Amino acid sequence: MGNSNPSSGKPITIRDVSKIYESKNGDLVEALTPVNMEIAAGEFVVIVGPSGCGKSTLLYMLAGFSKPTDGKISVGADLITGPDIDRGMVFQSYALFPWLSVAGNVEFGLERKGVPKTERRAIALQYLQTVGLQDFVDKQVSELSGGMKQRVAIARAFATEPSIIFMDEPFGALDALTRRFLQKELLRIWQAHKKTVVFITHSVPEAIFLGDRIIVMTARPGNIKSEIRVDLPHPRDTTSDGFRNYERRIYADLDDELVKAFDLEGRAAGA
Repeated sequence: MGNSNPSSGKPITIRDVSKIYESKNGDLVEALTPVNMEIAAGEFVVIVGPSGCGKSTLLYMLAGFSKPTDGKISVGADLITGPDIDRGMVFQSYALFPWLSVAGNVEFGLERKGVPKTERRAIALQYLQTVGLQDFVDKQVSELSGGMKQRVAIARAFATEPSIIFMDEPFGALDALTRRFLQKELLRIWQAHKKTVVFITHSVPEAIFLGDRIIVMTARPGNIKSEIRVDLPHPRDTTSDGFRNYERRIYADLDDELVKAFDLEGRAAGA
């Protein structure tokens, strides 16, 4: 399981990216004001912010599922114009194929890449072993717990050897113990393969536990309020003074934005 992607080593560049969409009642909603950001190759970036601030909107544009209203996003010199096999995605809802086995789900992207059957089976087995599911290779998705399904989704995302992996609140629906276990598993895999990861979460402790750098977004229309580099070695002690200091700093940034978000929702409800 090497790291030989053609786009490895290329930064993600976000330049003056904004997004306006039409709501169900026909109103124009400004989701993002011009956002500028650079993400280094191999960096683990976590984005936090109030609900509705455009975190997932930005992530879906990075993945190529949606286009900016203005601005551009590129990987190296290549403009992102749509989804690409070199950019993996892990969703909160697992997004597994129920008609495929556990191994079949991990093999799916490899088949799209044209990897021969025997080779893709071997790769799938390697990654399922990496996430501790080597004994569930031929099981159906319906036989797995939520945490196990998310491990399959992580294995599938890494198996195609993308240079970049986007994760949209992947542990948000899990119980606390499973979430903690998968956080550690994700860090272990990331440290081994050094992919670029962009991770969305509502959890400040999760952001600090995982991220090299944390992007705090403003209330809608979303923009970058602050960027905080986490200067703590892994594994991070969530009870340490250093960890708590980062929590206080990030919560202070978020508190102001939460007030704005609730005020915005209140005005919208009274309109």
